[in-house]
Amino acid sequence: MTASHPPLKVGVAGAGVMGRNHARVLADIRDFDLTHVFDADASTARGVGEVYGATGVDTVQAFADAGLDAAVIATPNRTHGDVGVALLERGVHVLVEKPIAATVADAQRLIDAAKANDRVLMVGQVERFNPAVEAVKRAVADEQIISIQITRVGPFPPRMGEVGVVIDLAVHDIDIIRHLTGSEIVEIQPQLARTKADREDTALLQFRLASGAIAHITTNWVTPYKTRTLQVATPNKFVVADLMTRQVTEYFGQQPDGSYSTRGVMSWPNEPLKKELEAFAHAIRTGETPAVTGEDGLRNLEVALRCLGEG
Repeated sequence: MTASHPPLKVGVAGAGVMGRNHARVLADIRDFDLTHVFDADASTARGVGEVYGATGVDTVQAFADAGLDAAVIATPNRTHGDVGVALLERGVHVLVEKPIAATVADAQRLIDAAKANDRVLMVGQVERFNPAVEAVKRAVADEQIISIQITRVGPFPPRMGEVGVVIDLAVHDIDIIRHLTGSEIVEIQPQLARTKADREDTALLQFRLASGAIAHITTNWVTPYKTRTLQVATPNKFVVADLMTRQVTEYFGQQPDGSYSTRGVMSWPNEPLKKELEAFAHAIRTGETPAVTGEDGLRNLEVALRCLGEG
């Protein structure tokens, strides 16, 4: 890092599981200096702040007044709009955790505030930075995608409060589908069920994209073990990725007898959250469009809300 680039003063809003993860990674990136942690619970804010030598604050006002260059918002979804707009209007660059907001109107407010104040607004769709997803993207780069199948299942997470599986889990996969195809979702067939929770905890979602590709997401909180798999079919290949082990396999060259060749596709052992936060710093430094834009976040949210019958 050159002398002309002092580290960016950064804060984390929301000191829950995800916020603490962001704080841990930010403290390890040279381009950032973690100076403030906001949480509505003062002792939580102080406690997490102390771990990283940052100041804990318990009001949005104090956080917005902290003289930050950049901030990560990991507060509950319904607060993303207000917290984000308050920061953007103070000239702070914002990375907001997925989903971008709880409503389309709040998402649009964030996009408009970023534009009006010429600040970076990036959405934390961390799976885009999963090396296995990047490897699949490279493997199918010159291919026409016919179908995508994603399975993201596991036990009920005790941290969940206000949302069901569509907003918590499927938003990741809606983004992966849009990212891999470079196309928008035009048809949606959702099937939702409640098994144990008061929100939907099981979802089977089918999509058709403008490109003609079809996609299917299976997601739930009722499977006793965690599975995260991505399968992509093209005319010449079938690519399978395990998003947890990061193992990616390509099947190709099918013969008349039904046999075909396989090869492993290299994926690098990077921490996706670190790659995401480095990409945020890069967008701030260069003025380039961030890897995941506010508009991406808005599209992902619109599709998720349509799946819930709220779009």
